[in-house]
Amino acid sequence: MINTTFKLNPLARALAFGLTLSVPSIALAQEAESAPKDADVEKIEVTGSLGSLPGQDVESVFGFGKSILETPRSASTISQEQMERFNVSDIDELVAFAPGTFTQSFFGVAGSLDVRGTPGETYFRGVKRLDNPGNYPTPIGASSRIDIVRGPASPIYGPSKIGGYLNFNPKSARASSGQYLEKPEGAISYTTGSWDKSVLTAEVGGPAQVGDKTVGYYLYGEVENSDSYYENTQTDQTILQAAFNIDITDNLRVEFGGMYHDYDGNQVAGWNRLTQELIDDGTYITGTAQPLDTDGDGSISHEEYGAVNIAGNSFFYVPGAAFTDDEATALMALENVGTTTLSGSQVLVAPDDQLGNEAITFYFDTIYYADNWEIRNQFFYDSYDNINENAYGFSQFHDSWVIEDKIVFATEYENDSLLAQFQISPSIRYTDFLHGDDFTYEYFNRRDLTMPSSALDRRLLSTRSGMNYDNYDEGNYLDLGIGAMTDLTWDWGLNLVLGVRYDTIDIETTSRQDLLLPSARIEGNEGTPVYAEDTVGGWSWNTSISYELPFGLIPYITAAEQATIVAGQGAEIGVGQLESGAFDTSELFEFGIKGSLLDDTLYFALSSFEMERTDFSSQNTVTNNTTNNKGTEFELRWVVNENLVMSAGYTNIKVINLTALENGNQFGFLGAEDLTSLTDPSLVFGGNVIGLNLIGEGFANTDARKAGIPENVYTVTATYDFQNGYAANLSVVDVEEVASGFSASVMLPAYTLVNAGVSYQADDWSVNFTVKNLTDERYFRANFPDLFGSQVVLPELPRHWSAKFAYKF
Repeated sequence: MINTTFKLNPLARALAFGLTLSVPSIALAQEAESAPKDADVEKIEVTGSLGSLPGQDVESVFGFGKSILETPRSASTISQEQMERFNVSDIDELVAFAPGTFTQSFFGVAGSLDVRGTPGETYFRGVKRLDNPGNYPTPIGASSRIDIVRGPASPIYGPSKIGGYLNFNPKSARASSGQYLEKPEGAISYTTGSWDKSVLTAEVGGPAQVGDKTVGYYLYGEVENSDSYYENTQTDQTILQAAFNIDITDNLRVEFGGMYHDYDGNQVAGWNRLTQELIDDGTYITGTAQPLDTDGDGSISHEEYGAVNIAGNSFFYVPGAAFTDDEATALMALENVGTTTLSGSQVLVAPDDQLGNEAITFYFDTIYYADNWEIRNQFFYDSYDNINENAYGFSQFHDSWVIEDKIVFATEYENDSLLAQFQISPSIRYTDFLHGDDFTYEYFNRRDLTMPSSALDRRLLSTRSGMNYDNYDEGNYLDLGIGAMTDLTWDWGLNLVLGVRYDTIDIETTSRQDLLLPSARIEGNEGTPVYAEDTVGGWSWNTSISYELPFGLIPYITAAEQATIVAGQGAEIGVGQLESGAFDTSELFEFGIKGSLLDDTLYFALSSFEMERTDFSSQNTVTNNTTNNKGTEFELRWVVNENLVMSAGYTNIKVINLTALENGNQFGFLGAEDLTSLTDPSLVFGGNVIGLNLIGEGFANTDARKAGIPENVYTVTATYDFQNGYAANLSVVDVEEVASGFSASVMLPAYTLVNAGVSYQADDWSVNFTVKNLTDERYFRANFPDLFGSQVVLPELPRHWSAKFAYKF
């Protein structure tokens, strides 16, 4: 056990340090002269049609307010106008607007983007939220702009993942503009569509008086109650946002607000009993599993599963090809075996499956201006209370929260040829977690999808029994960090961006052994809680150089090393994770060229990158894989004329699982196509074959290629404004064939997804009608592919429509 002595408990330290960070801005506000705000702080927003051109300052990359064009990194911004015109409803659709963002299915929940083939992160107004790989769908309809940054976050922002992140700018951020309106303005909308889609939104913002001060406010609300294409699936959610903006003095401004998001739905595992024939023509193997519910209570308990062997000899992690009929036990075989054609709506969801999440986010920013300094103190709070239950044998809960306080001292210096900007930022971030999950007896194939869930497949879940968890962890970690950055721009075209950061993180975690399944306990432990603590730390740095050529082209090079906290789906760090490594570093090298041509109506960006995790022992297959990623990205946005706006994108990426490559194999749930020596897959569908997928010559996966991420993706979008209120739009995403699971024994076909819509905008009302998957393409998305991709796959939505009616006042 590694010990660290605290004079204060971690939360007390966090609050004390947060107060220390807040003091300078308040004290300076009291002592400073009452001078007018520096005019340079005012931002000039330059946008093209639908805000598609990268002229707007985007602080979510390096924090200097550089435009996407000027930023020496691969990044994209999707404006609210674009999202409304194309009726973008979840993050999976962002692939049409931002290269490098094709996202695998996380059991049907669009929680966070995969960026450059690895799980990304979500930021809220430039501050990192708790991890959300699939806890709830990120509500992008409640955003005023989405920034997608490929590669690690700025050293000012703290430890982050190497792949990239989505920065969520809430609609309520408009409070700053509402402060200067003469009267309140707002809108109300209603969206309906296929499968009883029903979404109601309302928003209002404007000025208000508090004493002699004018306050800007903005309020936003969204209520959804929708059914789904998938059986036993629905979405009920409520989103509330509020933001306020007030100038306390000429030198001091505060911005505060938050978001409440209550989500009630479920995960969708998709099709089970996966075969290539099922993918190719929908042929599904039917049959019922043999009963295991010996006490007749309607569910299979852990003890009832443990009393029998329905994993066969795969318990010893044999390679798939070595599993024969002799390795299968009699109880693994299905009864009444047959075949049928399966509909995409028939999925592995039981009526009482649930995914519930209550998320609360709050921020309070204090911005102070003095002479040539801006001092910004950012206080941030984020929490979620999550429950996830699936009858086939998986359940988990999280009750976690984080507070962060960061102060950024920013100034600049200018002489005849150089503009030098500087930032220094101490910060503190405290995360508290309580997490439990339950997966040992997780059997996807026992349920016949042509029949309802029953006692043949329904397991007694730990979240309901209160025992037999695989992990039950509670603890916290405290991150004390300091970062510094500079942006040096010479008037003859050269730009340097340099940054460095150091973090030290105190971690405490306790495993509740008394609540664990006996086989999941630490060997020799009879139920005594196990406590561990450690202090870890490391450096992050970024170096970027670019040069603006006279004819509108900007080549650049970026190198970075990024520290990463390796936490789980509920922001937890368990005892085992702490011992194997909860902190590591990753490296990025990227070079590219950007350009603004045709009188700044055409923007393009071309980049090539390689990134790699450097600590193979620190791995979490849910939130942070150990991979080497290489690729090329291209993005083009063109305002052809006042009528036509177009974009195009291309992503080429190859992702190698480094841990699997080093070991020569990858552990996973083996599917029918992996068991090449088995005469009939129905002999094992009543159980679960787990084992090793081998890598190399003679195997389908020759180079440890990560599954589910297509090597090539092409996109095109276009929208035409007829200048009489009417407009039309079209988006096309072309995706290459890709393996469903790590073994590459099942291939998902290439597809071309076409969405199209028309809209009408009057002075104060509008209507938008969109058809998605216009050609009714039959396509699939890999579902948690490295672990489960050989057993389950998500059939995607057929042709469907939506209509949005909005009124502005």
